[in-house]
Amino acid sequence: MTATLSAPIVSAGTWTADAVHSDVSFKVRHMAVGKAKGTFALQSATLTVSEDGAVAVTAVIDAASVDTKQEQRDEHVRSADFLDVANHPTLTFVSTGVKEHDGDEFILVGDLTIRDVTQSVELATEFLGETVDAYGATRVGFSASTSISRKAYNVSFDAAFGAGNAVVGDKVEIALELEFTKDA
Repeated sequence: MTATLSAPIVSAGTWTADAVHSDVSFKVRHMAVGKAKGTFALQSATLTVSEDGAVAVTAVIDAASVDTKQEQRDEHVRSADFLDVANHPTLTFVSTGVKEHDGDEFILVGDLTIRDVTQSVELATEFLGETVDAYGATRVGFSASTSISRKAYNVSFDAAFGAGNAVVGDKVEIALELEFTKDA
């Protein structure tokens, strides 16, 4: 799906994510007193911009790539208690709209699918710039963030300890740092 920015901020064309220079990370409350952090590998992402500023974004994240720097926790997150990667190997995002465009900042709206559930999300997005790198490739960069309810995606693991304290919170904070290169 495409959405139009009120003023084009990126050169028209098709852009492919540079997975090496992109980061998909998350934070979630842990044991009621801290936040556990982790990352995923970006499998692929495409940004298409038309001459009139219409934008389409699709992204695929490898669910099995979760890395929280603790292998036992990573295996648990991959299990049916959380992402169930055996049955749902990817997380996907497809843009559906743009709103509140103000200079280099805008809200990118899209459908996020985790497990078997698709929900609309709003990504607070900042355009970081466009440049030609040392190798002649044209690059653009974006930062984006959102929060989701893991339970809304059927990720309903609910272990508790003490007086009703959840081991894992419901709110998941997602942060993205994305670089794209323009296709020739």
